[in-house]
Amino acid sequence: MIDLLVNADDFGFSRGVNHGIIDCHKYGIVNSTTIMMNAAATQHAIELAKNTPTLKVGIHLVLTWGKPLLSDVPSLVDEDGFFKKQSILIENPTEISLHELEREWSAQIDLLLATGLVPTHLDSHHHVHGIKALYPIVKKLSDYYHLPVRKAAAHFEDIETVSDIFMDDFYGEGVVDDYFDNLNSSKMDGKSLEIMTHPAYLDTVLLEGTSYTTARLRETDILINTQLPRDYILRK
Repeated sequence: MIDLLVNADDFGFSRGVNHGIIDCHKYGIVNSTTIMMNAAATQHAIELAKNTPTLKVGIHLVLTWGKPLLSDVPSLVDEDGFFKKQSILIENPTEISLHELEREWSAQIDLLLATGLVPTHLDSHHHVHGIKALYPIVKKLSDYYHLPVRKAAAHFEDIETVSDIFMDDFYGEGVVDDYFDNLNSSKMDGKSLEIMTHPAYLDTVLLEGTSYTTARLRETDILINTQLPRDYILRK
């Protein structure tokens, strides 16, 4: 048997995203989500989460989208006060202050804790927590808050992870009707598996805020209507 976590990223991005995630949990196979604490509909997501206690809620740490919660983290932002773009961070990860990063990500986690919700794990927008130069902060926060981490890189060897295996190919062109039918369980028996998803209903905030839009509708349809193979058990 394979212990399965189907996580919906970007909770809080917009009301359309939030409603898509909730529907995929209530009527489909999504059993976990991760929330962005600096987004337009974060408060809406918190309200929905409190009314849906069966949905696991982790934190989606942000470093490459929107604005930080803190105002005094100059190495993390551009001249307009927005987080630096993903491409810039990946090319120059050592140019950001790890001290500022720790403070900003701690602020995001603390803000979630202040709502009364208890996070189940942490991951990050655009998988930036997998950048090797940032690993000391990821490890420190995981230990301090006692939160397992999405296994986003091979160097995650001395840190507690959410699952044994992380699959991120249910995205873009990988969003196909028979995706879950074709999961190969032969090499996973007895292991745990996390699959990243991005369900949503389209709204103006989503359409204007990201290039990944209409595929989220298809994700939503598949996640609501699919039947898991017998070998896969959704984590309670």
